Amino acid sequence: MYKVKINVTLRKSILDPKGKAAYQALQNLGLSQIEDVRIGKFIELTVDAGSEEEAYTFAKTACTRLLANEVMEDYEITVE
Repeated sequence: MYKVKINVTLRKSILDPKGKAAYQALQNLGLSQIEDVRIGKFIELTVDAGSEEEAYTFAKTACTRLLANEVMEDYEITVE
């Protein structure tokens, strides 16, 4: 069994209204040192695979088919 962690974020060229709202709220709270906020999603999978490479392949397939919109989002996969 492998634990797979996936971070999905909007591409830099895509506007992030949630990130902008969070940024503004943080500024209003006096946290002016924060220069930018981007909000994404974190997904954790438990994969029954024969190898780390196989677990990565399953996770990549899951991302391309369902978990990430490749037109608007980037994703990073880590297998443990």
